[in-house]
Amino acid sequence: MAIDLTVNAAIRTLSRRTAGFIRDVVVPAELAMLAGSGTPDDALRIRLQQAARAAGVFAPTAPTELGGLGLNLRGQSVVLEEAGYSLLGPLAMNCAAPDEGNMHLLEMIATRQQREHYLDPLATGAIRSCFAMTEPPPGAGSDPGQLATTARRSGQGWLIEGRKWFATGADGAAFAIVMARTGGTVDAPEATMFLIPVGTPGFQVTRHVPALDSAFVGGHGEIELTDCHVGEDAMLGSAGKGFAYAQVRLAPARLTHCMRWIGLARRAHTIALEYVQGRTAFGNRLGELGMAQQLIADNEIDLATSRALIREAAWLVDTGGSGRHETSIAKTFVAEAVGRIVDRSVQLCGASGISGDLPLSAYLREVRAFRIYDGPSETHRWSIAKRALRNHARSTPTES
Repeated sequence: MAIDLTVNAAIRTLSRRTAGFIRDVVVPAELAMLAGSGTPDDALRIRLQQAARAAGVFAPTAPTELGGLGLNLRGQSVVLEEAGYSLLGPLAMNCAAPDEGNMHLLEMIATRQQREHYLDPLATGAIRSCFAMTEPPPGAGSDPGQLATTARRSGQGWLIEGRKWFATGADGAAFAIVMARTGGTVDAPEATMFLIPVGTPGFQVTRHVPALDSAFVGGHGEIELTDCHVGEDAMLGSAGKGFAYAQVRLAPARLTHCMRWIGLARRAHTIALEYVQGRTAFGNRLGELGMAQQLIADNEIDLATSRALIREAAWLVDTGGSGRHETSIAKTFVAEAVGRIVDRSVQLCGASGISGDLPLSAYLREVRAFRIYDGPSETHRWSIAKRALRNHARSTPTES
């Protein structure tokens, strides 16, 4: 089957409208935020989301029956890049993590009642959510098999015990999707997902985890689950299917993360291009010097390669492929390429790049975490290599 990366006229129009909205409304709000607290809050989120609705760019990933634009991944790859041109763009358009990934998961797995209670208000921006899978050591991190939080049947529901951390957006979220061990063996654990409203007795957000990045509303929360009772209707999907459902969420979420971050990398590159065109050194404009041109060219190469990997993986998932291998490749390359692009942009801008006069230093802090979130690069490389070896063994005739 031929790969089709064509961008249709409707998506091009939406992309231009998104770019204008980000430039005129969101970028000024971002610069004001960085000059102040440096962290967004719900008041800013609500104001920007109202503006996004008025501009016709709200909720590009949410289903149309819930007021979203219902874009497939190929359409998202174009529009979310434009949204990511500002740190606050995805937040304004209600396509930021973790809500965007949670909306996708709920759309695929939730019951009708769960959709009405959780998905509908999430898609409209009336509430926020968080996803609680990662645990402090020795619990689940890059190895989900170390899941330590447990859920056991109790009366007409479940009793959940454990600790979670780096639950992005937990402070102020209306509910959490919590992953807990519900059976299996040490070598083959079974996990189940639960929808737990914040405020449920036994569920407590205990602190904000201090972190390098700070552009998420609600921070990165640590959660204690102590004698936390939930009903049978809190179970998302079927018991024991949690790891499979995590893949339903994670494969597209890896790509949407890449789409957003490549937009911010392009912003950093644009800032650097503007800087080197006006700055002089050694009798020339900085952009005319060979070493500066190498940094510029490498940025262009990383941007083009990242975009191609994202859109090919998006096409594969849209056309029915699992995309696990391709999204791992895209996530690993793009996470590292984005870091390189922003770092080169800082270097091109010299002292201005590390000052607060430009937003580049803030971008550098934000993008570094992407090499760890959604699976560290090392874990993805391990999976990519294992698949390559397995596929090679299957395709190689066995010697007699």
